Amino acid sequence: MASYTLKLRRYSPESGDPAFWQEYKVDLDGHRSVLDGILQAKDREDGSIGIRCSCRAAICGSCGVKINGRPGLACHMHLEEAQRRADQNGGVITVEPMGNMPVLKDLIVDMDAVHWKKVQRVTPWLIPEGEHPEREYIVAKEAMVDVTQSMACIQCGACVSDCLSMEVDPLFVGPAALAKAYRFVGDPRDGQQFERLRDLSEDPHGIYDCTHCFNCIEACPKGVAPMSQIMRLRRIAGSDHGIDDRNNGHRHEKAFVDNIEKNGLLHEADLLPDSYGGKFHPRAVPELLASLPVALKGLRRGKITPKKALLHAHKASKDVKRIFERVHDQEKRYELNLYVSGKDEDLPGGEEMQDEQGTEAHGTPASSSAERSPNQA
Repeated sequence: MASYTLKLRRYSPESGDPAFWQEYKVDLDGHRSVLDGILQAKDREDGSIGIRCSCRAAICGSCGVKINGRPGLACHMHLEEAQRRADQNGGVITVEPMGNMPVLKDLIVDMDAVHWKKVQRVTPWLIPEGEHPEREYIVAKEAMVDVTQSMACIQCGACVSDCLSMEVDPLFVGPAALAKAYRFVGDPRDGQQFERLRDLSEDPHGIYDCTHCFNCIEACPKGVAPMSQIMRLRRIAGSDHGIDDRNNGHRHEKAFVDNIEKNGLLHEADLLPDSYGGKFHPRAVPELLASLPVALKGLRRGKITPKKALLHAHKASKDVKRIFERVHDQEKRYELNLYVSGKDEDLPGGEEMQDEQGTEAHGTPASSSAERSPNQA
């Protein structure tokens, strides 16, 4: 057996003392998990160590922590892999509680105060429309493929822990809750798609508060890709339902795409006024006036020049225009999903490819599609 050093962040609120770090030596095979190491230290050295765990098989999501500064499941990380990633710290494996949530004790955070509260915010249940069927709602397999990725979430909170938007705006609904929202928005049995999307679009802390940092995608141990689900909510809200939100989120996205299509490179001087309807639009004037202090500071420091602000030397190249033409010419928007279904009749010998669940699969995305908007790729 190999020896590993775990450096745990300890915190006991009842003591009144600040948090501190404490090291423990554990003797385990390298393929054993970090959770096994923590439990050995708890069993042999210090029974007061606080850690939440249950299944120990990366299914329940209870043992979410930060290992070497990155969120994940303690039961899903091998000791040898954790030590390899910790080599820059002398091979010491640091374990601390997840971020963006209050710490209750040691490695245990208060998920009720943040994570579950935000999940409740998105009305996490189906609201069917019309008469109830006599027995059950029948949904086509192809329709459910669209929401299987968001259904894979185990509510571990890793994405919440690493969300930069939540660090800046704690009121942001958050990646986990919005991924859960798409699970119902994309379900054909739900009769409140428009109402859900309008609610999340109009909320200043809703779908347009995401800054596309990709942290939630990297943190998720189940491949849910919460940011991708948030982008899908935006596309359906803006492009399919035409929801013109008060946060200016949809108009800003459209102005950004139009700006790139025209210039090839982003001309930031045009982005702000175009997001509000143009330089002389009543909505744009107060925003431009409010941005003057920032613009003046940029001029003083040489980061902005009148020539660059008023003129833009770049024009979209033929390659950029070709990309946009291809997007415009497509009749439908295909929502790519990790899960696919159907048959592949082009395989050698007519063999059918099977996915991990035993269902027939092919390489074409089978998620639901909607009419394509000119500004969506």
